[in-house]
Amino acid sequence: MKEKKDISIIVAIAANQAIGKDNNLLWHISADLKYFKRITQGNPVVMGKRTYFSLPTRPLPNRMNMVLTDIPGETIDGCVMAYSIEDAIAKMPVDKENFIIGGGSIYAQFLPKANRLYITRVFKEFEADTFFPEIPENEWELISEEKITGDPQNDFDYTFEIYKRKS
Repeated sequence: MKEKKDISIIVAIAANQAIGKDNNLLWHISADLKYFKRITQGNPVVMGKRTYFSLPTRPLPNRMNMVLTDIPGETIDGCVMAYSIEDAIAKMPVDKENFIIGGGSIYAQFLPKANRLYITRVFKEFEADTFFPEIPENEWELISEEKITGDPQNDFDYTFEIYKRKS
């Protein structure tokens, strides 16, 4: 019997489900970057190739970086390569929380397989070309919420939310 993998999604989503434009984030929220680092530190991060190459520092330190590509045999120094969603899941350690960190199509493929969502919800709409898929509310339970208002670095409020899949 296969052991169940612990798969989580971590994402920052605008009010219109926007997550990116031109392979970049839509905002700079220092507290969110620190949150991302704290939550993912020491755990595997799984991403598409475009997301990987958009990272300012790569591979992300103190984390196993797994990159999904559709080019058989492609390698990237310092990364574990996966050639399909199934291959990525097979290569995920069973004793770690495996974080899906983007981009849009990777999120869409992993959303049905994830058991936890870490969402930074940004209360503003942005022009974008990449969006997070709709989250089926009947499948998820909000277990933690921290509202951030009046951040002097941003003209919008945001919330750190954690959801677990309903059993």
